[in-house]
Amino acid sequence: MSGAQDSLEIKFRLIDGSDIGPKSFPAAASVANLKESILSQWPKDKENAPKTVKDVKIISAGKVLENNRTVAECRSPLYDVPGGVTTMHVLVSQPPQEKEKKPQLLHLQLQIRDGGVCITYCCF
Repeated sequence: MSGAQDSLEIKFRLIDGSDIGPKSFPAAASVANLKESILSQWPKDKENAPKTVKDVKIISAGKVLENNRTVAECRSPLYDVPGGVTTMHVLVSQPPQEKEKKPQLLHLQLQIRDGGVCITYCCF
């Protein structure tokens, strides 16, 4: 690779259609580096901001990019347009929802003593 091919202009499209970038990244930059850049440039007015790099998924050419891959390895022949900007899509993993509250189990015990009824119960 030489000159302009040693780097790639990338903009990141968020789920609401807004973009971060474009910004130039060296071909040797890892996907993890791209995610760190996304975190640092995340718009302050967005509610669904990722908290860590693990919360971010980058999709390019229909594939989820792995953290240990480089920009060069993820490059598609479609990107080799001189002066072109590559658009990659960003998904943010939502924090796990609070576990559904399980209905409480109720244990009823009915006892008949001396002509009367005694009911005991326990909640689990």
